[in-house]
Amino acid sequence: MTLTAEDRAVLSKVPAVTLGFWIIKILATTLGETGGDAVTMTWLGETGPNAGASGVSGYLIGTAIFLVPLIVLAIAQIAAKRFHPLLYWATIIASTTAGTTMADFADRSLGIGYTGGSALLLACVLASLGAWRATLGSVDVNRIATPRAESFYWLTITFSQTLGTALGDWAADDGGLGYLGGAAVFGGALAVLALLYYGTRISRVALFWVAFILTRPLGATVGDFLDKPLAKGGLDLSRPIASLALTAAILILILVLPQRAGGHPGAQPAGVPA
Repeated sequence: MTLTAEDRAVLSKVPAVTLGFWIIKILATTLGETGGDAVTMTWLGETGPNAGASGVSGYLIGTAIFLVPLIVLAIAQIAAKRFHPLLYWATIIASTTAGTTMADFADRSLGIGYTGGSALLLACVLASLGAWRATLGSVDVNRIATPRAESFYWLTITFSQTLGTALGDWAADDGGLGYLGGAAVFGGALAVLALLYYGTRISRVALFWVAFILTRPLGATVGDFLDKPLAKGGLDLSRPIASLALTAAILILILVLPQRAGGHPGAQPAGVPA
C-alpha cells in the first residue's frame, strides 16, 4: 500500500502501540471506571437510597454528560493534522468514561443485566468492525489513513470500551470472581495474548483488538476494587480522589514516556489481508 504525504499526516495521529501505550491505556480505563462512577454514583446518587427518584436514570444523565466531550474530542482528533498525545489520550479517556456510563445504563437501567449487556455490546463491536472492513477493506490500526477510517476507529473504540465495562461487571458479579479475581483473569488473558503476539503468527490485527477490549474490563475491575465499599470487596476510596490520582499518573506518563506516532511491532505487511 502506497501512502501519499496527506495519508502519512493522518496516519501519524495514531500512536505507536508499545508497552507504554498499554500501560497508559490500562490506567485510562481504570480512570474511566472511577470517573464514570464518580458522576453517576457519587454525584447523581445512583447507588444511594433515592436512586431513580427523579424518574430519570442517573446513568442516562451521566452518559449525556460524557458523550458531549467525547464527540467534541473525537471531531478534534479527526480534524487534527498530526498526532497530539494529549488530544489522543483525552479522547481515549472520554470514550472510556462514556463507555462506563453507557454500559451501566444498559445493564442496570434497561434491566438487561450484565450478560445481556455484554452480548449486545459485543454485537455492536463486531458490527462496527464488520462495517469498517466492508467499507475500507481493513481494520488494521496501521492503515488508518483517512478521516473515514479514523471515524470507524473511534466508533469501534467507544463500543469496545463500553463492552469492556459490561464484561468486567459480569466477571466480578455474575461470574463470582470479585474485583481482584476478575482483574487477575483479565490480566492473565492479556499475558497470554502477549505470548501469542511474540510466539505465533496469529493476525496482529486480531490480537490488537482483543487486547484493546480486554484492557477495559481489567481497568473496570481495578477501578471497582479501588472505590467500591469494603463490604463488597473494595477499598472504599474516594472516587473523585482516585480519579484525580489516576489523571495525574496518566499525565506524568504521557510526559515521561516517549509519545510518537506510528504503528506497532510486527504489523501486517502490505498486501496481507487484515
